[in-house]
Amino acid sequence: MVQSKAKTVAEYLKELPEERRKVVAKVRRLIRKNLPKGYRERMAYGGIVYDIPLAANPNTYNGEPLCYAGLGAQKNYYALHLISVYSDRAEEKKLRDGYKKAGKKLDMGKSCVRFKRLEDLDLPTIARVIAGTTPAQHIQRYTGRRA
Repeated sequence: MVQSKAKTVAEYLKELPEERRKVVAKVRRLIRKNLPKGYRERMAYGGIVYDIPLAANPNTYNGEPLCYAGLGAQKNYYALHLISVYSDRAEEKKLRDGYKKAGKKLDMGKSCVRFKRLEDLDLPTIARVIAGTTPAQHIQRYTGRRA
């Protein structure tokens, strides 16, 4: 992500140009509406992240909260990081199938969905993916990968 030095999500949104702020705010609302209980929103790594606090899962490889999703505005595109898609093949399939059914092109790295316009996202599929993994499931997949 383009590294922001904002300390809060409100500061981050305020520093974005209006049109980019509108896109990030809309995706943020979708995430927050569908985010299972137990994740929190905060600023980290220069963007908005959704993670499991260390109090709920202190055993991470880097001593940082376990990240579940991230959102940010890059220089030429937006980035939506969906860690569950990287850690679970069924979640990846859900994402790919949803995009295919919607007739949209998925521009994705390992877990990063890149998009230039809001219309490039398949919002119903993104909502299902966000809602699809509880914090307990995310921790279980994480610890299973590290075992």
